[in-house]
Amino acid sequence: MDRFNGIPAIGLGTYPLSGAEAERCVAMALETGFRHVDTAQMYGNEKQVGRGLVSSGVPREEIFLVTKVDPSNLCQARFADSVRRSVDDLGTVPDLLLIHWPPSDGEIDGPVERLLREGERGLAKQLGVSNFSPRLMRRAQALAGGKLICNQIEFHPLLDQSAWLATARELNMVLTAYSPLARGRCMEEKVVQDIAARHGRPASEVVLRWIIQQGVAAIPMTRKRENAASNLRAAEFTLTEGEMDAISALGSRKLRLINPSWMRSWD
Repeated sequence: MDRFNGIPAIGLGTYPLSGAEAERCVAMALETGFRHVDTAQMYGNEKQVGRGLVSSGVPREEIFLVTKVDPSNLCQARFADSVRRSVDDLGTVPDLLLIHWPPSDGEIDGPVERLLREGERGLAKQLGVSNFSPRLMRRAQALAGGKLICNQIEFHPLLDQSAWLATARELNMVLTAYSPLARGRCMEEKVVQDIAARHGRPASEVVLRWIIQQGVAAIPMTRKRENAASNLRAAEFTLTEGEMDAISALGSRKLRLINPSWMRSWD
């Protein structure tokens, strides 16, 4: 499978999985062929994700594991302890550690410096951010001296994130798409269904293909083995330039699924 900055193009999102279901789904996805698993302190399932890694039987060195620091833990007093707890709960050092959301005041200097410190301490192999605007991406990458490899954002055909993608490419960062299928709404679009019929593929595979064909990783959540296998098959075909453009045109809908009360552009 393709990798972008070392990140496997298709991964498993684990929100809102919890308890035994989270462990089972992680093990199932890895057994199916996934090698990229995403979690976060905010999800409350790091222990279960860690158990799923072990129960899958897949060697740890083959798995790309991501977790994220909760907004409540970005302060000096809590950042380092929260990362140590994540490592303990996961039972392993994550391959990628992200700041989950920028602070509500947009002041990122302290959190980015703390993120870098955890990397230097060996508590994360690589570093990045999540839900950062283009302006904050530039600021964070400058503070980090170019060490950030990723910005994880909501990204799907019904939301135009072209400015984020252009900025990521400029900064040698990769975007990772959460909610890549817009909770199923993308598959309801006629243009997607028509392209899917032409390729003999499920609409979900067409949407995921549109994402990864732009060099963006995607982390759809699924509880079903057949859906997991289908998601991986998005890497097996190519959309034409015209098909890519037709799907991109859906972005005028500006459908954003995740919109916490403090979210703003900071631009």
